[in-house]
Amino acid sequence: MGKKKQYLETRLLSFVLALTVLFASSLVLAFLYLQRRIQSPLSLLFVLLLSVVLFVAAYYRIYVPYSRTRHIMQLFATGYTFQAIVDEKVPLNKEMVELNKMLKTLLNTDQIMNASKRQAQFLALQNQINPHFLYNTLEGIRSEALLAGLDTVATMTEALSTFFRYTISNVENLVSLQQELENTRNYFFIQQFRFGNRIKLNILFEDDEEEVLQYKIPKLTLQPIVENCIVHGLECKVGEGNLLIRIETSQSRLFLTVSDDGVGMQDDVLKQMQQSLSTRSFEYVKRDEHQGGIALVNVNNRIKLLFGEQYGLTVTSHVGVGTDVMISLPRSKDEDTKG
Repeated sequence: MGKKKQYLETRLLSFVLALTVLFASSLVLAFLYLQRRIQSPLSLLFVLLLSVVLFVAAYYRIYVPYSRTRHIMQLFATGYTFQAIVDEKVPLNKEMVELNKMLKTLLNTDQIMNASKRQAQFLALQNQINPHFLYNTLEGIRSEALLAGLDTVATMTEALSTFFRYTISNVENLVSLQQELENTRNYFFIQQFRFGNRIKLNILFEDDEEEVLQYKIPKLTLQPIVENCIVHGLECKVGEGNLLIRIETSQSRLFLTVSDDGVGMQDDVLKQMQQSLSTRSFEYVKRDEHQGGIALVNVNNRIKLLFGEQYGLTVTSHVGVGTDVMISLPRSKDEDTKG
């Protein structure tokens, strides 16, 4: 038969009861001593010693487990762990154990990933747009533009259709770096219709390009970061703006760094961004109206869910110089790369 689980609530009630009895006994003994019905003070010393033992026991059996539970709750509240909200050795009470089980069920990583991997579909379909209707409409616009001799409109419509097709179709976890770069180039091409030659994109491979392009990364990793750089870095800049995607590898990791020479971030904004990236959020499918596209925090969360806490995004920025966003990923050509 298994050992019966002890609850902190039970220990606390026992301590309060013992303390009440001890206090009442102390009053009785003190009264008897003052009435000289008890001649020796040893009984009072015994009560004092018992009080010390009681408080020492309370410290180790109540305060220490409570401190562990409080620490676990603090970690949960800041996003450093989603494993539990109570100390399983000495839980607060039976209800907290049941609540912990329910939270574990709700925060099941597989369920979260199923929501996360479909975030692009949620974003595109939030107004109940049928993807096939969207494709057919864009193709119709392209055909009419070609018939009217509007080649630029036709080219832009084709690029937009390609972008949407990649974004909301076949939303798997991982794609090759080559596919992700092609989508990013296509997105940048669309942006150039707006900005013209004001913005430029360069991609630099520090290692063997052919091999690196086969590595697997989460779908829709680069494009949201490039979008963030354009909207918040280059759009506000006077004059020409440059984007650089630098691709490097180590023995076990793939590093993608997206750099812009835009306006940069103020220190308080950068600090807030770094804080957001250092903790996990539940907002896996939320569209950030201020960042456009899929928020950097969501990209970071998805990487951590797929591969582990040691991977993700790091942001550095200087006002008037620009911003660097480094993406750290496991170096792998396999579909199953979860750490």
